[in-house]
Amino acid sequence: MGRDRYVDFLRAWAIGLVVLGHWLITGLERHADGSVGAPELLATVPWTQWLTLGFQVMPLFFLAGGYAAGGSWVRARDAGGTVGGWVGQRALRLLLPTAAYSGLVLLAVGVCGAVGVDRDTLALVGWAMAMQFWFLPVYLVITALTPVLYGLHLRWGLRVPVGMGLVGGSVGMLGVVGGDSSVTEVVGAVNYLLVWGVAYQLGFCWRDGLLSRGRVVPAGMAVGGVVVFAGLVGPGPFPVSLILVTGQELSNTDPPSAAMLAWAVAQVGVALLLAPGVRRLLAGVRVWAAVRAVGGGSMALYLWHMLPVLVVAAAFYLTGLAPQPGYGSLGWWVLRVPWLVVLGLVLAGVVWALRPLERALASLSVRLRPGSGVRWAWRMWAGLGLSVWALAYFAGHGFAYGGTFPVWPTVGLGAGTVLVALNRGAGGRGEGAPTSQRALEEAA
Repeated sequence: MGRDRYVDFLRAWAIGLVVLGHWLITGLERHADGSVGAPELLATVPWTQWLTLGFQVMPLFFLAGGYAAGGSWVRARDAGGTVGGWVGQRALRLLLPTAAYSGLVLLAVGVCGAVGVDRDTLALVGWAMAMQFWFLPVYLVITALTPVLYGLHLRWGLRVPVGMGLVGGSVGMLGVVGGDSSVTEVVGAVNYLLVWGVAYQLGFCWRDGLLSRGRVVPAGMAVGGVVVFAGLVGPGPFPVSLILVTGQELSNTDPPSAAMLAWAVAQVGVALLLAPGVRRLLAGVRVWAAVRAVGGGSMALYLWHMLPVLVVAAAFYLTGLAPQPGYGSLGWWVLRVPWLVVLGLVLAGVVWALRPLERALASLSVRLRPGSGVRWAWRMWAGLGLSVWALAYFAGHGFAYGGTFPVWPTVGLGAGTVLVALNRGAGGRGEGAPTSQRALEEAA
């Protein structure tokens, strides 16, 4: 009863829009030779790049993540927990379902490669099944830095995200003035932590009441963020799309740009302004039940939501049963409605079929979660590092880059997950030794 339902709503809302957005921009075409292609909608129909302003909601996920992680770390610290134990517990929640998903996909890649599936097709499918992975290594690194970031928050409050934003905005402009050099690329990668870290750090500030004393600060964030974003994408150098588009010289997401930072600040401001009204809606039993249903299955939805695309592609496009209006035409957009409905039904079936696996993973997470007495154990940190590297590789290359099986990233993710799971240590199980059904739900 002490949970802020609005935080859970933001998580569910973000996951729902990510799934819907990926499905909406994924269009399939059957070629004359019977093969199926997936033209890039944002590049083929440029006006659709404006749609990304509504569907790029990962700032909300990082905001909610910071809010929840700040409270979790404070409880663990006050109960005598250690940094290593807490980070291991949080990392394992993500790594177990991710490793299970990756293992099943990689098994399919290995089988398909062995039976001679076309390498280009295998590479495309492997990329589609890993397109959402960019979030995971970034979130794991920021989670590992939470004790340090929260310590900075306790000392300097709002000055921390402001400072991170100033540095992130400067780094984001480096791609404009520095050109496409290796140095620019390496330095720009820091913005994955700085830009998304600003939203995460604002979650600390929100939890501790620094952003909710009246409506002036949220309104200033919303208006200021929109104005800066408009300046950077109008007369400024950045594209409007908040998702990577092939062929564009600059990107707002790879790495996050100054324009993405401005939009993230604006989005956080709007979310805070809407909080009182949405909280009143969440007091209703049915609304809250729907939010809990989505939130409880959020990891499965996030990981598995591209599988229905492959199922529908095989059932309707490879067989030639799907209508083929002009790509991006009015008829094509009308068919987006049954497309989304069918994908939703298939995903519901996938999630239902995965329930035994989800329950098993939740139970395993509770049994394996590191104890609060685990300190700076080398196994946990080495495992976390290996996992982050492997997930970053999959995010950038997919599960079958070049149509081949990714041996070393597969070994890295498996070994990393095992190393994190082997650090049970002494001192209990962290936050209240959660062994009840509630713990199983939280672990999932």
